[in-house]
Amino acid sequence: MTRGSGALAMNRKQIADRFTDGSMSFGERIARLHKKRQELIRPVQENPREFVLMSVRALAEKLQTDPATVMRIVRGLGFESYRHFKAYLHELSIASATSLQGMQETTRNDSNSVSQGHKALERDLQNLHTLRNTLDMDRLAAVVEKIHRARRIVILGGDMAIGLVEFLDYKLTLLGLPAVSATTPGKAVHVVRSVGKKDVVIAISFRRGLRQTVESLERARANGAFCVGITDTFVSPIARFANQSFLTSVEAPFSNSYVAPISFINILFTICAHHRRARTLAILKKVDQEQRHGYRWYPA
Repeated sequence: MTRGSGALAMNRKQIADRFTDGSMSFGERIARLHKKRQELIRPVQENPREFVLMSVRALAEKLQTDPATVMRIVRGLGFESYRHFKAYLHELSIASATSLQGMQETTRNDSNSVSQGHKALERDLQNLHTLRNTLDMDRLAAVVEKIHRARRIVILGGDMAIGLVEFLDYKLTLLGLPAVSATTPGKAVHVVRSVGKKDVVIAISFRRGLRQTVESLERARANGAFCVGITDTFVSPIARFANQSFLTSVEAPFSNSYVAPISFINILFTICAHHRRARTLAILKKVDQEQRHGYRWYPA
């Protein structure tokens, strides 16, 4: 990872600390503006990727206004500078990205399938480097402490994230922890109804956030459960509604790559396993017998 990309990761954390107050989305920030200014800035909300690289002068020209008005809007949204506003737009562009946009950014002259495979691999490596440079292990260890004390661990997710939910569920179950997964809207609604202060809820969703996951997380938080979010940007509603959230990039040439989230789950599992090492060893002795002699395994 380059020095510049490391600096970007730190800038993302600084912006996150400054603007994730757990209460307002970008749309809610816009609603605080005068009606005419709301209409001026609306195109930016609808397509942040188009505006994210623009200077204040270029943005003003695009919106058919003047730079002074743009700066008044920026401050009205709660940003102390245009630089902070652009960083926030960068996060919005991540949250709003679609598979089609990623595919369309591939030029005709660079559409060779092998070269695209190499690009996908390089992107995965960058995502892992970002996770390595930004993951706060101490904060994750504090979450593991709560997981071990929890009456129940509810894991929420749907659509493409179902694989991640099942992977984490399996890992925690292996350690004898009381995990339960909810990957459909109906089960998510029912399972979060009964969570409370003794429970931990882990929600996994990326980009704008899947409705069933976000709304279930919000209900769990209101019920007093300790909520953990795994997402890819601090402007995600998952980050806003969680008590603690962890960012794992899913950037890819198109669609999502789950290399970094899988790595994060492995790290979480490893810390969980070593948090109470003697207990884990006792469980693994039983697992060892099943892995050596259990009926599930094809004989050598």
